[in-house]
Amino acid sequence: MTADEYQRVIDELQALIDDTLQTLKRFEATGINEEMTEDYDKLLSILDDAVKQQREHTQLMLSG
Repeated sequence: MTADEYQRVIDELQALIDDTLQTLKRFEATGINEEMTEDYDKLLSILDDAVKQQREHTQLMLSG
């Protein structure tokens, strides 16, 4: 992958991270996180995976 391609993936992952954080905040603000624990946990998993992937792509871009 080129540096531009890595950057595009990193930016897309950042958008996913931002959207997921906003959704988590809405869950917490309304208390839904306590009623829909499975969905809340899935959102946390999505966030964790996106952060890990973003870190990996950043490291690959910097090492390349």
